Amino acid sequence: MAYYALNTEQAKEYARQHAGIFHANANLECNEIGDGNLNLVFIVRDTATNASVILKQALPYAKVVGESWPLTLDRARIESDALAYQATRCPQLVPQLIAFDRELSLIVMEDLSDHTIMRKGLITGERYPLFAEHISTFLAETLFFSSDLGMDQQQKKWKVQQFINVELCKITEDLIFDHPFRDAETNNISESLQPTVQTLWQDEQLLAEVAGLRELFLTKAEALLHGDLHTGSIFIRQDSTKVIDPEFAFYGPIAFDIAKVYGNLLLNYAGQLGWQPSAEALTDYRAYLLQTIREISEQFEAKFVALWLAHGVDPIAKSTIYQERYMTRLLQQAFGFAGCVLIRRVVGLAKVADIEQISDASKRLEAQKLALTIGSALIKQHRQFDNIEEALAAVVAVTR
Repeated sequence: MAYYALNTEQAKEYARQHAGIFHANANLECNEIGDGNLNLVFIVRDTATNASVILKQALPYAKVVGESWPLTLDRARIESDALAYQATRCPQLVPQLIAFDRELSLIVMEDLSDHTIMRKGLITGERYPLFAEHISTFLAETLFFSSDLGMDQQQKKWKVQQFINVELCKITEDLIFDHPFRDAETNNISESLQPTVQTLWQDEQLLAEVAGLRELFLTKAEALLHGDLHTGSIFIRQDSTKVIDPEFAFYGPIAFDIAKVYGNLLLNYAGQLGWQPSAEALTDYRAYLLQTIREISEQFEAKFVALWLAHGVDPIAKSTIYQERYMTRLLQQAFGFAGCVLIRRVVGLAKVADIEQISDASKRLEAQKLALTIGSALIKQHRQFDNIEEALAAVVAVTR
């Protein structure tokens, strides 16, 4: 079977034959629901039983741009392999992988329509009391057991090869660590924001720190990353968290996955200026977001170190002094990377609804400027942070 892009009728019939949950004569309905930048996504549902599945098909180009930006179809294989690995560590935190069709670059997976995209929930002021516990478990389990600390170090080298993800890493390298920090064609900057961005582009200290963080991303193959762990890649309920869309998976610096979570919570922190009804409500919700980051940091460190002590494969790496240095370094790098995430989402190609959908133009501009200010502060100060309180204090210090 040669590759072709599915339409809704073809997706419906494919699900009938391959999902394993529909009767041959079931009355199925199919809708395309994808709002992402790269893929086709369909939901297929049995109208009688309400049973449903998701079909996700990689396109041979970036959907957000079109055929002028070609992309490898192998990213579907990478996503399938990453989902399979994540399910071995924390199956309760990822969608069930039902099938993968290599020729069609197509994944069939569990439907999570009973969950909400976390970004949407945060915009409306929802609170998720179990999120810190769930995401810290996902991060600790998937990162530790794919690293040299938690698996055979020679086998890990083969895993690095399995998850070589050149084209999607190139997107990250360009859109997070390059284009936002210079006058690149892909940037999308309003006229009112131009003076602020121009100041960033001329900040030599900032650019030097970004260069160092970019070097880490390019060279440090520590663990198998999700690679794009933002709040749009998390389905959530009060009692459940599901991490989706690991098509950017590759072996990279552990701190980057942590940073994507922090950076997107901080984008929402900036954007809440346009969503909360009063100054008191704004202060309260921002405090909740910072407390969530605090809890993720503390729980991740505790869980990661516990796994290290119980399952570490390298005896010399169990030195307490080395572990303390290692965890401090991860914290510092995570907030440095998070700063890049903040700036990218304001200056670069792909925006976030947390800020861009604020209807009041003056509040939207203020939120954009705050996101840039926080991002710049984190990038320039990240190597000075010794603990989570210092990192959060840096955010509060520049909040207006």
